[in-house]
Amino acid sequence: MEEIRKRNNKKIETGKGKAYIAPSLLSADFLRLGEELKATEEAGADVLHVDIMDGHFVPNMTIGPAVVKAIRSATVLPMDVHLMIENADRYLDDFIEAGADFITVHMEACVHLNRTVNYIKKHGVRAGVALNPATPVSALQSIIYDLDMVLIMSVNPGFGGQAFIPHALEKITEVKRLAEEKNQGALIEVDGGVKPGEIFETVALAGADILVMGSAFYGTDDYSGLIRALRK
Repeated sequence: MEEIRKRNNKKIETGKGKAYIAPSLLSADFLRLGEELKATEEAGADVLHVDIMDGHFVPNMTIGPAVVKAIRSATVLPMDVHLMIENADRYLDDFIEAGADFITVHMEACVHLNRTVNYIKKHGVRAGVALNPATPVSALQSIIYDLDMVLIMSVNPGFGGQAFIPHALEKITEVKRLAEEKNQGALIEVDGGVKPGEIFETVALAGADILVMGSAFYGTDDYSGLIRALRK
């Protein structure tokens, strides 16, 4: 696993004056997954966002550790694994061994969140906590010190292609304020309904470091052209 980690040479850090672009593999063509991974990397994406769903915590099912391990072998992009699952602790070792660079859990799915977060970090993986649309920012007060990332869900988790929930913008600024006060190294990631144009620009200006894009990315015919346009 150490050899795999040496391949991930992009440093994803807050305070760099840029928004990192994280295509969500959930919207890729799984019949051509190897080609999609190569095209995503060559287009200049910064992070690869991988959604794990169990059909219990969210009403959908996706992939497991074996596929994540295969993805890891096919790309040098930092891999951001988002666990939308019950009993996340039970599967942490599997996703750590599969080569995740970030593991994000939902606080509603973790009974002992501090222990979960620190277990992830102890094994050399950066730890994040996700906030669902109805979860208040205040819930982060006692865990923000330990986090490498906060993931703000701007849609209800479970399905791609949903519309951006406008009040998520207020949440981004609240989390940014909290991080500046208590943990300036914590990245802010936004996932759900982020599209090129006004939404992308507004989310980035509100303080997001990593912008996850699913159908808005994989639904275009020109990944490189899209990223060039977003960089502007």
